[in-house]
Amino acid sequence: MSTVTAARDGGPASAPSHTRRLIAVLVLVPVLAALALWAFAWPAARTAPHDLPLGVAGPAAATAQVEERLARHDGAFEIHRYADEADARDAIEDRTVYGAVVVTPQGPELLTSTAASAVVAQLLQQASADMNAVRTVDVVPAPENDPRGAALNASVLPLALAGIATGSVVTLLGLRGLRAVAALIGAAVLVGIAATAIADSWLNVLNGDWWTEAASLGLATLAVSAAIAGLAALIGPAGIGIAAGVVMLFGNPWSGAASAPQMLPEPVGTIGQWLPPGAGTTLLRSVSFFDGAAATGPALTLTWWAALGLGAVLLGSALKGRVETDAPKATRELSPVG
Repeated sequence: MSTVTAARDGGPASAPSHTRRLIAVLVLVPVLAALALWAFAWPAARTAPHDLPLGVAGPAAATAQVEERLARHDGAFEIHRYADEADARDAIEDRTVYGAVVVTPQGPELLTSTAASAVVAQLLQQASADMNAVRTVDVVPAPENDPRGAALNASVLPLALAGIATGSVVTLLGLRGLRAVAALIGAAVLVGIAATAIADSWLNVLNGDWWTEAASLGLATLAVSAAIAGLAALIGPAGIGIAAGVVMLFGNPWSGAASAPQMLPEPVGTIGQWLPPGAGTTLLRSVSFFDGAAATGPALTLTWWAALGLGAVLLGSALKGRVETDAPKATRELSPVG
C-alpha cells in the first residue's frame, strides 16, 4: 500500500496529522475560554468609577468641603466646577458630566441622570450619603418602561449578532464589489428600522426622534457587517472569524452599556468606545435621551468603521478580479505553440 493510499485510508501516514489537530484543539479551546472569561469577567469584577465626570456647583468657599470629601475617593471622580445649579443641569443635559452636587443654603443637593446610566446614578447617591444631601433630582430620567436601562443593555448583543450575520451571509453568498456594498447597506437600513420599531414604537424604551434612532441603529449594524465582509474580502473566510471575535470578545463586554465607560478599568473603557458596540450604545443614548448631545464622536467612530469596511469590500473585489483576469493570460503565455 502506498503512502498516499495509507494516508487516505486513515493509516499510519495520517496519524501525525490527526495528532497535531488534536493537540491544536486541546490547546486552542482552553486559550479561547480563558480569553473570553478575561474579556467578560475582568471588567465586571473591577466595575468602579475611574475619573467619572462629576459636577460641583456653588460658591468656591461653599463647595470646598464637598470637593474634599469627593477627593477621598481616590481617582474615582473628575471634578467639573460650575457657578450654579442651572449650569450644572446644562452640563448633565450636554453629557459633559453624569451628575452634580449643588451646594444650597438648605444643604447639598444631588443631580443625577438615570438616562445616562442608572448604575452611575445609584453610585452617586451612595457617594453623597455622607454629605447629607437634602434631595436628589433626576435631571434626565430613563424611560418609565425601562428605568434601569436594561433594554438598552440587552440591545448590544443582538445588534452585534445582526451585523456579524449580515457580513457573513454576504461573504458566503459570494457577493462582491458594489453588489456586496448594496446588500450591506440595505440590510443595515432594514435592521435599523426593525430595531427602532421594536424598541421605540412597541416597547417605548427610546424617547428620541424615530428616524434618527433608526439611522443610529442602522449605522451601528453597518459598522459591524462592513468590518466582517471587508476583512473577509481581503484575507478570505478567516476574516469572518477574526472580525467577529473582536466584536464579540471585546466590543460587547467593553461597551459600557450596562454601566458607563468610566465604570470599566482602563484602558477597557476607552478601547470599548473605539469599537462598534460601545460607540453604537453611546450614540443611541445621545440621540434617544439627550437630543443628540455628544453624538458626534461615536457617530464618526461608526462611520469610520463602516467606510473602511466597505472600502475593503471594494478593494478585495478589485484585487480578486485582477487575479482572475491575469490567470488566463498567464496560462496562454505558458501554453506551447502548436
